[in-house]
Amino acid sequence: MSRPPHRGRPATIIDVAEAAGVSRQTVTRAMNDMPGISRVTKERVLEVAKELSYRPSRYGRGLVGHSRRTIGLVVDDLTNPYYPQLASAVVSSATERGWNVMLAQTAGAADEAALVADLAAQADVLIGYPRTADGAPHDALVGVPFVHVDAGPSTPGGGVELDATAAMEDLADHLIERGARRPALLDVGTGTVATDRGRSFMRAMATRGVPAVRQTCELSTFGSGASGARALLAAHPGVDAVMAFNDVMACGVLRAMHESGVEVPGQLRLAGCDGLDLGTVVHPALTTLALDMAEVARAAVGMALGMFEGTVPLEGYRTRVRHRLLVRSST
Repeated sequence: MSRPPHRGRPATIIDVAEAAGVSRQTVTRAMNDMPGISRVTKERVLEVAKELSYRPSRYGRGLVGHSRRTIGLVVDDLTNPYYPQLASAVVSSATERGWNVMLAQTAGAADEAALVADLAAQADVLIGYPRTADGAPHDALVGVPFVHVDAGPSTPGGGVELDATAAMEDLADHLIERGARRPALLDVGTGTVATDRGRSFMRAMATRGVPAVRQTCELSTFGSGASGARALLAAHPGVDAVMAFNDVMACGVLRAMHESGVEVPGQLRLAGCDGLDLGTVVHPALTTLALDMAEVARAAVGMALGMFEGTVPLEGYRTRVRHRLLVRSST
């Protein structure tokens, strides 16, 4: 039984029908467990559909009553303001193209795989941040047009890479120009290996002859930022600049510095990462490595729709969005 090439696009009902040697109506009957076909034919159709990673149209299954296509957006935790800003940008970009957006939050989910599978069954394409304990792709995403935001080199599916390298170089120059000589990184993780952002910062400082110390936090939250800052001050009381993993943690650092009587930026320069609106409502306003969230959303939505249309491969396609240094009063 021959299998038609798909050129990187999702398999269609026509592909299944041709490969199984049946009509499209027969594929529909087999996939929806309808009468009118033999058991042998049904099993052959289902086998071919599985081999081609074919997903029946949700419209053919009667799951919706309108003609607009749907993007499924997977986020981690909506209490982190990064994700609402991303979601808002994705909705705006999708609306411009005539698509709807469905949202799923993985934080707190009893069964994340089931959550992602349910969303994949109801959406035409997926975008976002699915998590697995071992880093492997969810089985529910096999054959599904999916774009991972902040993708790494080995991330499955398509990916939008968020590149802070050049912005970290600019930040290092800025901090040294402002007099920083004992910088520190407040990173996320429990081990000795820094995050990509962390490595970029430490490398940028080291190449300028001003090596940074590293303090880790288990979580990238406001509370972790505050507790991590206190631990950092206790271990390295002479620190005069801090680069936090993200803006949320940086706001926690700002709170801890205020409670400890350390003036920002008088005694300590402080920067975050992501460019969240949150950084404009704290005092002093937060210097950050900012992302253009609208650009991130346009890249992700455009790639996902290209996958759906068959003009972009389902695996290995990448695009890059770069951070930029946004100097405010905290440095």
